[in-house]
Amino acid sequence: MARVAPRILIAEDEDRLRRVLAMLLSNAGYKLSLASDGEEALALFEKQQPDVVVTDVKMPKVDGMELLKKMREQSPETPVIVITAFGSIESAVEAMKAGAIDYITKPFEEERLKLAIERALELRRILSENKFLRTELKHKLSLDTIVAESQAMKSVLGVASEVAGSNATVIVAGESGTGKELITRFIHLNSARQHGPFVAINCAAIPDNLLESELFGYERGAFTGAVDRKTGKFEQAAGGTLFLDEIGELSPNVQAKVLRAIEQREVVRLGGLKAIKIDIRILCATNKDLEEEVRAGRFREDLYYRLSVFPIVIPPLRERPEDIMPLTELFLKRYCSEIGKRVPGIPEESRDWLMSQRWEGNVRELQNSIERAVILMKGNDLTADLLVKPSPQRAVSGAGAGAQGEAAFKIPAAGFSLDEHEKTLLLQALERAKHNKTAAAKMLGLTRATLRYRLEKYGINSGKK
Repeated sequence: MARVAPRILIAEDEDRLRRVLAMLLSNAGYKLSLASDGEEALALFEKQQPDVVVTDVKMPKVDGMELLKKMREQSPETPVIVITAFGSIESAVEAMKAGAIDYITKPFEEERLKLAIERALELRRILSENKFLRTELKHKLSLDTIVAESQAMKSVLGVASEVAGSNATVIVAGESGTGKELITRFIHLNSARQHGPFVAINCAAIPDNLLESELFGYERGAFTGAVDRKTGKFEQAAGGTLFLDEIGELSPNVQAKVLRAIEQREVVRLGGLKAIKIDIRILCATNKDLEEEVRAGRFREDLYYRLSVFPIVIPPLRERPEDIMPLTELFLKRYCSEIGKRVPGIPEESRDWLMSQRWEGNVRELQNSIERAVILMKGNDLTADLLVKPSPQRAVSGAGAGAQGEAAFKIPAAGFSLDEHEKTLLLQALERAKHNKTAAAKMLGLTRATLRYRLEKYGINSGKK
C-alpha cells in the first residue's frame, strides 16, 4: 500500500516567504495547504485537520498566538511550529509556553525547517499511537469487559468506578492472583489522570537496599555506581498514578520516607538537597492484613491510615464460583486466538472439574491452567485431563500413596458411579452437620460456595443455612 504523504498547513502573510516554504516542502514530498492570514488558516485547519502546522507569529485578522490557542483547543495532538523574526525571541518563548513544539527564526536554513517538521511528525505519530493504545486499554478495562458475574465482583467494580472520579488514595487488598493490579489500572483509566502515566512498582520484588533509589531516584555520585542522575518512580508518575504493589513488604526505613513523600507531596533524591514537588495519585495493593501488621509493629500506623483512605477488598475466586466459567471462556478465546486454534467446547465433566477446584492461586492459577490446556489440546473439546496440573511429586511417589506405595482408595473391578458416591457424601456431611452448610463444607474440605454449587447440581435442598 502506498504511503500517504503528511499534510502541512502553512500560515504566512508574506507572499514571497509563503511561496518559498511551499516550494521547499512540496519538493520534500509533503501535501500542502496555504493560508495568507490567521482567519484563513483556522478555516483550513478545521476542514482538513493537517498533520503539522507552520505559522508566522505576526499575521493580520487572527495573529499566530491566537491561532495557536484555537488550534490547541480543537486538536491538542496536532504539533505547531512557529516562525518568528530574528530578535523576537520573546514571542517564540511565549508561543512555546502556549503549546508550540518548536520555533524557527527568519531567515532560516532549509535543513532546520525540514528537521523541525520531521520531529513534529514523529511526535504526532507517538501521540496518536498513545491515544489509540489508551482508548483500546480503557475499552478492555471497562465495566462491560472485566469478568464480574458474581455479585461480589460487581460490588468491587461498582466501588472502583465511584472512587475513580476522586483523587483519593486507594488500597486494594486480596490474595495473590485475585486481580489487584487490574482493578488499580481500571481506576486509573477511568480517572481524570487517565492521560498521565501509570507507574507500577512491586515492593516485594526489589531488594530493600535498591528499593529506596527506585522510588526516589538519585543524584550523580550519590553512591558507588551512580554515574548519572536517575529519576525515581514518584517523579516518573508526575501527572498520573503511582501503583505500589505489595506495599506491606516495605521496610520501616522506606515506610518512613514514603509517608513523608505522601504528606509533603515532595521527594528528595538520594544524594540530593533539593525537594522536588510531585503531583501524583497513589494506589496500593497488598495480600497481607495490614491492620494485623500494624498491631504486630511491622507496619507504621500513620502510614496505614494515610494509605487506607478508601480500601477495596477483592474476594478469592473460591468465594465467587459464578466467575469461574466466564473467566475460563475468556482465557480460552485469548489463548486459542494467540496460537491459531479453534475455541473448543467444554464438556460437562470439565465444567464439574473446574467448579470443584479450590483455586488457591485464584484467577492467575485458573489462567495458567487454561493456557497449559490450550497448548496441549489436540481435539475439539477441553477435556478434564488437560486441565489437571502435572505434579513432579505425584510422578515420583504416586498420588494418595500409602506406606507401601498403594493407593488409599481403589476403584472396584466392576467400577462405580462417581456422581452417586459424591451425592451420598454430601448427604452424609449435611446430616452429620445437622444441615449446617458452613459446617458441612468444612467437613468436606470445600468452600461454602462450592458446596452450594454441588448441592444445586444434585438437586439437594438442605433447608438450613
